[in-house]
Amino acid sequence: MSAMPLSHETEVLPDHLQLPFRDDLPVDNAQQPWLAALLTESLQAVLENLFPTGEYFIGEDVGIYFERTKPPMLGCRAPDWYFVPDVPRLLKGMIRRSYVMWQEKTAPLLLLEFAPGTGAQEKDRTPREGKFWIYENKVRPEFYGIYRYESGILEMHHMVDDHFEEIAPNKRGRFAIPGLGVQLGVWQGVYRGYETTWLRWWDKRGRILSTGEENAARNAERAAHSEERAASLAAKLRELGIDPDQV
Repeated sequence: MSAMPLSHETEVLPDHLQLPFRDDLPVDNAQQPWLAALLTESLQAVLENLFPTGEYFIGEDVGIYFERTKPPMLGCRAPDWYFVPDVPRLLKGMIRRSYVMWQEKTAPLLLLEFAPGTGAQEKDRTPREGKFWIYENKVRPEFYGIYRYESGILEMHHMVDDHFEEIAPNKRGRFAIPGLGVQLGVWQGVYRGYETTWLRWWDKRGRILSTGEENAARNAERAAHSEERAASLAAKLRELGIDPDQV
């Protein structure tokens, strides 16, 4: 069923509190929430530096209303992860229930879908219905990525003029996102107890952006190494007849 746009010349347009904000559909895979969580968590330090006043919004399976339709959900899609710069995270002190484009006027910088199989649904160009067509013609993010998590393949499309063009990764297999000053690519490792392939960020120098858990583990390892060195030094001093507590 295709979405039929409504005229709103004389109507008061609904906002995120008046529009439906859930479709009660389950996610495709248990990994999907963790994919989104890893992207958001590891990007926080970059965002705090780029947007010190917090003027940005990250949507994780949060609806984007791109057009007024009847019923309303026909004019909405809920990408698995997207980032919008230079907009408030809260609206009148309230957490957003959806992102309403006729109120915001700002398109996402990056929009990602986590796709099973070949990603056919995410590549669907059917006018007014297919995800690819809607993102290309209605939502219009600067970058649209399709991550086929079962095979660990990331495809990236860049908005050029009025259409998406697929872009090739760099020699390390990553895609630069200039608006964030980072690169996005595929990483094999463990997150939240799952060992598989994930989407991760790298900085311009090729250093992976760590999670809080990874930073804590690294700090603990450094502290243990320092304690080991101190104990070894103390033992050598005692061999020389020197009390290390008196040095």
